[in-house]
Amino acid sequence: MQTNATTHRTLGFGCWAIGGEWQSADGRPLGWGKVDDEESVRALRRALDLGVTFFDTADVYGTGHSERLLGRALGRRRAEVTLATKWGNLFDERTRTLTGSDDTPEYARRALTASLARLGTDHIDLYQFHLSDADPVRAAELRDACEEFVREGLITAYGWSTDDPDRAAVFAAGEHCTAVQYRANVLQDAPEMHALCEKAGLTGVVRSPLAMGLLGGRKGGGRAPEAGDIRSRPPAWLPGFGDGTGADPAWLARVEALREVLTSDGRTPAQGALAWLWARGPHIVPIPGFRSVAQAEENAGALAGGPLDEERMAEVERILGR
Repeated sequence: MQTNATTHRTLGFGCWAIGGEWQSADGRPLGWGKVDDEESVRALRRALDLGVTFFDTADVYGTGHSERLLGRALGRRRAEVTLATKWGNLFDERTRTLTGSDDTPEYARRALTASLARLGTDHIDLYQFHLSDADPVRAAELRDACEEFVREGLITAYGWSTDDPDRAAVFAAGEHCTAVQYRANVLQDAPEMHALCEKAGLTGVVRSPLAMGLLGGRKGGGRAPEAGDIRSRPPAWLPGFGDGTGADPAWLARVEALREVLTSDGRTPAQGALAWLWARGPHIVPIPGFRSVAQAEENAGALAGGPLDEERMAEVERILGR
């Protein structure tokens, strides 16, 4: 991770988008559309050169492809990074299809072994449970399994990717639970999750910091996503994209209303959105996605500006009526 202790900014990169196209069993897209693997590798290495050293992926992203690509890009520089991945989903790499889920401790071990092979490493720094609404009793069993993985040296720490603070608290009770991953951005804040992290001393790995691209797009955006993009047929948990023909006008209106404050001090909208998150607390590590060197450079460029100041944070709240 790249950190500045004075201004509380730490940035990671999320590797969902570079996994490429994959789908649900009923044919709905779950990726971000077509990708250029060589450009993805260049982007990952450029991010590393710029000091970004935390990379978050999942075994299911691209049904294994994101992990393989990340392992290839890091190569001999593996020791320079904090590597995070997730487990819990079942998939077919050949057809690039999500086929189900498995929350058993036995599968957690099999999934971990497979991820280590795809990533080309002997350990994972942060291993995260990926089934956000899993049963808390089962989660306690998985927490104990993760403690065993720590003892065996297969992982350094673990966490849960969930937006439910009560579920996250189950994992937080474990000695080597250091993080929880959850959705938060200037349009969709998560005060209960922030509070849990602060109380339990956890890192908040924040996914969707750019609201699935809404906060990073060009002025007047809302163009229809391509067919293989999850936003073209958005699932129920993905608001802001309506029927897939483009962003909801109400969401775009909020983005436009925020543009001036987010782009203060020469920031791009994406950099301003990351700056807003850093101002929400020192525990937050946003993980914006990327598919190109230019996007990697823009996201990493947010570090130079640091968090938004109190005046601009108050202006955001006024604009959104919160």
